[in-house]
Parts: sequence; C-alpha cells; structure tokens
Amino acid sequence: MALHFELVTPEKLVRSEDVQMVVVPGAEGEFGVLEGHAPFMSTIRDGDVQVFKTEGGSPETIAVRGGFAQVSEQGLTVLAEHVES
Repeated sequence: MALHFELVTPEKLVRSEDVQMVVVPGAEGEFGVLEGHAPFMSTIRDGDVQVFKTEGGSPETIAVRGGFAQVSEQGLTVLAEHVES
C-alpha cells in the first residue's frame, strides 16, 4: 500500500510519486500522512516536508515556503509557494 504524493508550485509539478508517508509542516504543527488518511486541508508554514519512501527508511527533506496541503482519496497534494532546490 502506498500514498500518492504530489508537490506543486505555481511554476511546475515538482514531484509526483507513491511513497510510504509524508510529514508536512502545518501551520498548527507537523502532521504525518499515510495512505487512507481522512480528507482535510491545512495551511503550511515555512519548513521541511519529510518524504519517507519506504517503511523504516530515512526521510528525504524538501524545504518549502508557505502554501497549502490537501489530503483526499487520491492522496496528498502540497501546493507550496516556493520549493528550495
């Protein structure tokens, strides 16, 4: 089982892949998303999105600035104002 994760900026689709889990820097605190998570939407603060590709693996971190995160039946979409390369 996998979570479909997409990271998007106003300029382009940065990432689209199936992963184990993603930890997002939400405005109210960090939250983790696994496949089957209840649908919701949150603003995000400047920080690191942590992408776990496999269970028990080390996370890949992606620095983001501002935006929104949406969890739906299709997975997690992070709409970031800016992504650090």
